[in-house]
Amino acid sequence: MRRLIVLMMAGLAACSSPEKKEVKSDGALFVTEQVIASTIDSLQNKFGNPQTELISRGVKHAASLWRGEDGTTADFTTFCVNNYISDENERALVFQKFSKNFESILGNYNRITLDLRENVDLDNGPLTEIDKMFSAYSISSHLSDDLYQNKIAFIVALNFPYYPLEEKEALGKNWSRTEWAYARLGDIFVSRVPAALNQAFSVAGAEADIYISEYNIHMGKLRTDDGKQLFPDNMVLLSHWNLRDEIKANYGDKTAGPDKQEMVYQVMLRIVNQDIPQIVINNPNVEWKPYANQVFEGDKMIEAPAEPDNRYQQIINNFKAAKAIDAYNPELNTFIKRKFSGEMEIPQEQVEALFDQYLRSPQLAQIGKIIENRLGRKLRPYDIWYDGFKARSAIPQEKLNGLTTQQYPNPAAFEADMANMLVKLGWDKERANYLATKITVDPARGSGHAWGASMKGEKAHLRTRIAPTGMDYKGYNIAVHEFGHNVEQTISLYDVDNYSMNGVPNTAFTEALAFIFQSRDLYLLGFTQQDQQQETLNTLDSAWSLMEIMGVGMVDMKVWKWLYAHPEATATELKNAVTTIAKEVWNSYFAPVYGVNDQPLLAIYSHMISNPLYLANYSYGQIIEFQLEEHLQGKSFPNEIDRIFRQGRLIPQIWMEEATGNKLSVTPILNALDKALLTMNVK
Repeated sequence: MRRLIVLMMAGLAACSSPEKKEVKSDGALFVTEQVIASTIDSLQNKFGNPQTELISRGVKHAASLWRGEDGTTADFTTFCVNNYISDENERALVFQKFSKNFESILGNYNRITLDLRENVDLDNGPLTEIDKMFSAYSISSHLSDDLYQNKIAFIVALNFPYYPLEEKEALGKNWSRTEWAYARLGDIFVSRVPAALNQAFSVAGAEADIYISEYNIHMGKLRTDDGKQLFPDNMVLLSHWNLRDEIKANYGDKTAGPDKQEMVYQVMLRIVNQDIPQIVINNPNVEWKPYANQVFEGDKMIEAPAEPDNRYQQIINNFKAAKAIDAYNPELNTFIKRKFSGEMEIPQEQVEALFDQYLRSPQLAQIGKIIENRLGRKLRPYDIWYDGFKARSAIPQEKLNGLTTQQYPNPAAFEADMANMLVKLGWDKERANYLATKITVDPARGSGHAWGASMKGEKAHLRTRIAPTGMDYKGYNIAVHEFGHNVEQTISLYDVDNYSMNGVPNTAFTEALAFIFQSRDLYLLGFTQQDQQQETLNTLDSAWSLMEIMGVGMVDMKVWKWLYAHPEATATELKNAVTTIAKEVWNSYFAPVYGVNDQPLLAIYSHMISNPLYLANYSYGQIIEFQLEEHLQGKSFPNEIDRIFRQGRLIPQIWMEEATGNKLSVTPILNALDKALLTMNVK
């Protein structure tokens, strides 16, 4: 018990030296190599050579995080000698204490964050400035500082040290579940970022979220150059999600659909190029001719200055807030590394190489020819969102809207039906109710998202946009996608064996299950597959949509590389760079398929603004989805989903091998694509 008291009191007595403490404010190392070596020697003398590897790793990691304000170098050595745990039973007991307490801390912080963001995320009334201020407040921004100050962080670093990705890849195959759980606990304290910088990063992200959540286009106010209205009076579409989905929805309308698609495409170009009039954004009181770029109040054309590069200023704000944190990450010293080698646990270079391999696949041009034949015209740039391979493309949008608005007039109706949906997918009633009762549905102010719980006893949140007339098909389609996220979030929290293992390797894996659910949306509405070629068409659809999302992910990565090379860039300079990069990516990969050069359309995605460097996860999510779908054929869908997602947060390749027996790769989808093209008699 004495050891536990020392641990939970965080070793404060070990730092009582009256010597002057040097404070390093730039992230520089404070403990010297000589002190590290002597500390390791002291611990080896105390506990013996069998502990050498763990002692060395723990001391080095703790030293990388120790600063002058934590105590002198002598205090560091004393702390390590007094708080290193040599007994495995005691280590296991302490680990359980950490797991219980971190679940409480992180779970309650998550609950508070949801409360503070409620009026920003949910469509529950007017959005006020005070709502925006609370949403930007990071309740946990001081947590890291506090845990370093009271030395809890150093207990973790010393006894459950961090393993870089390369070592997890090399060692992880032979680790037990307990060893994985210990390593994941060590991942909590990899860097030491001042609270003010964490808060600044949170503010920049919150402001970008708000900017995007309010970027609505009132489609009923759009006019052709000759004054025609193409869209219903009450149609309001959020950029980019709803604009993209409107393009998808109009492939089934051979009469009015092409004109609608061309107009949405024109709106997107105006947004990317930032020559969209500021006054038409989220404003139902003016009419706009996007081709001529003219704005009218009644019959009078008015002066309408363009949006002043606000879109690109949000990216710069995020970049500067992220870059300020770089110096405090000894292992992952750029935002790019933190997002890929850190969060995604796949190095950025590997991601880009995989994308390049796929985007250069000659089979993609063959799919393009099939689409041209089906459309009876040459490809247009917005055909990156061609939706005609899906079964729903043959069903009129009005019919789908009628079904979903009747069945789901409000969030409560969708929530009440979730258990039934899970039963349709194969879960028994008891298990379906178990999962469904841990998810609640909210009306989203934006396009929709899933927000998981962070402790048992709390619910995951499914958010989707719901009109006063009920949930239209677009909202339903998004809701089914988010439902997949929530099911993953529930399984990987409630059913994993250790709290530190909760979740999935990265967000691509939760996207995979979301895509799997989304692909079954019509089945859940009661439609059955009639087309004998649907499996072939599904493969073509997956391959084509993967090309699109890899393209936008490639733009996102290249933009952040450009930002690091030009850290003082203005919003206008960044705008020019982004459009140039988007055109270069288009010309490299898409122009050979489309026969059109210099298209900036790949820069339209809102994730680049409000969720930087996230887009690559969608591509990996689709690759994972395809491999999982292939694995699921002939097996029990619910049993395999439960088994696979109970693995928790292994690293990606090990997770995939345990799930399917194969490594993560684009080869399976390319092989399937070859078979699909042969079926379609394309050579």
